[in-house]
Amino acid sequence: MRGFQILNDPFLNRGTAFTEAERRKYGLIGLLPPRVKTIDEQAAEMYALYQSKGSLIEKRHFLMEIFNHNRTLFFNLMVRHIDEFMPIVYDPVIAEAIERYNERFMQPQDAAYLTIDDPDTIEQRLQNAADQRDIRLIVVTDAEGILGIGDWGVNGVDIAVGKLMVYTAAAGIDPQQVLPVVIDAGTDNQQLLADDEYLGTRHKRLTGDQYFAYIDRFVKAVEKLFPHSLLHFEDFGRGTAARILDKYQDRILTFNDDIQGTGIIALAGVLGALKISGQKITEQRFLTFGAGTAGMGIVKMLYNELIKQGLSPKDAKRHFYLVDRQGLLFDDTPGLTPKQQAFVRSRDEFADAGRLTDLTAIIKAVQPTVMIGTSTVHNAFTEAAVKEMAKHAERPIIFPISNPTEKIEAMPEELIKWTNGKALVATGIPSATVAYQGIDYQIGQANNALIYPGVGFGALAVNARVINDEMLAAAAHALGGLVDVKVPGAPVLPPVSQLTEFSKKVALAVAQSAIDQGLAQTDLSAEQAVAAMHWQPEYQPFDQLLANYRK
Repeated sequence: MRGFQILNDPFLNRGTAFTEAERRKYGLIGLLPPRVKTIDEQAAEMYALYQSKGSLIEKRHFLMEIFNHNRTLFFNLMVRHIDEFMPIVYDPVIAEAIERYNERFMQPQDAAYLTIDDPDTIEQRLQNAADQRDIRLIVVTDAEGILGIGDWGVNGVDIAVGKLMVYTAAAGIDPQQVLPVVIDAGTDNQQLLADDEYLGTRHKRLTGDQYFAYIDRFVKAVEKLFPHSLLHFEDFGRGTAARILDKYQDRILTFNDDIQGTGIIALAGVLGALKISGQKITEQRFLTFGAGTAGMGIVKMLYNELIKQGLSPKDAKRHFYLVDRQGLLFDDTPGLTPKQQAFVRSRDEFADAGRLTDLTAIIKAVQPTVMIGTSTVHNAFTEAAVKEMAKHAERPIIFPISNPTEKIEAMPEELIKWTNGKALVATGIPSATVAYQGIDYQIGQANNALIYPGVGFGALAVNARVINDEMLAAAAHALGGLVDVKVPGAPVLPPVSQLTEFSKKVALAVAQSAIDQGLAQTDLSAEQAVAAMHWQPEYQPFDQLLANYRK
């Protein structure tokens, strides 16, 4: 491999940082300007250019250009500015990038594009995208339920790319070992179907037996081609995500961020809030506003924690109230999913059950101490509803975690004001500090990015057979334990600026849990395994890099 071939490979290219000796040895003489720069100099130059960009989407576009040409430099830059770059390369700006994917498509970013219309080429497509690399982590989406913006077809590949960026920047997985995958099953998004520039297949989303048969063939192909990989499912639809996870989670190393990741971050936030309030989780009443994939993932994690704390399954279920479009969900509510059926209430528990369709009325009847929103209904947590909750809860725990911003159930400054500073708040979007009555309230970000990099990395580091509930609980406790209760207005979750630090803590906790349960396939300790797998975004000796490339 020589010359332009090296410069056009983002895993090998280092641009002006190639030394004079490397330029002579690998046919790069004359292909670069003479000055040799360090990665520090390159990063400073790129950051200055980044700051010159006007809009957030232009900033993202610029960063993607670096990503497409030089992965090491991109991640070196992202680690240096991780709290600033996270909203740009991932949520919330990624939503606009997905919506504008057709007009901005330049490079496939080493992703695999699969189509349900051509199931016989699954292995070929995966092999072509992997290009002989040792793939250890796959993020796959069918883009039916992207963030809070819904079905975006093949455009959803950006969510897989962005997710893997966070894995590398936060936890340190080698970018050569990751593979973003999009399954194009069609789309029900009429805007895309009517768009002449749409890059995906132009038909309605396929469902049912044909869809699940395709998923099965895909999983088998991954097992065959990448037997040591973690398969991370992302932004699948409400009717498919749980079914896929239930089928494969005990069979292969897999993770669904929308179900398990959201559940972990919510539990971690609740544990952090309770550490501040000094209360017990077994004393809480949980209202989940939005009982879809994410909402039920949260309920399951909280329920498992109540069991772990000594409650019987029957008693634990009494602590949960599910609210969806219909209002409070009852056992006779039409169209309940299997996950919902396990946690619904009986109408005879309430004298006015028929009127429990309004959130304020529901709160008055239920008197929750914890309210978590995954509804994507903007401003659903009204002043009346929040003030009603504050009447019955000494320190109401309120997490409006829907995103992007136009989908959030309430803004944190409103929640602090309406509860006279009593609320313990986390949001799914980055939120500024709220100044109220002389106290600066730091708002924790209940973003899955705080948790999934450490979970996946820890499982991979010890070659775990599966990711189970014990490992997920270990991750939540590791993150929830980082709250500083001595600081007035302290956040219930640590800040994104510390992402690399606490991703390591989460990875160690998950790795140790796998070892303790006999699920690890390594002779190393958790600390040794995590350290051995960690990749640093620095230029290594090029001879060594090339020798190990695609092995």
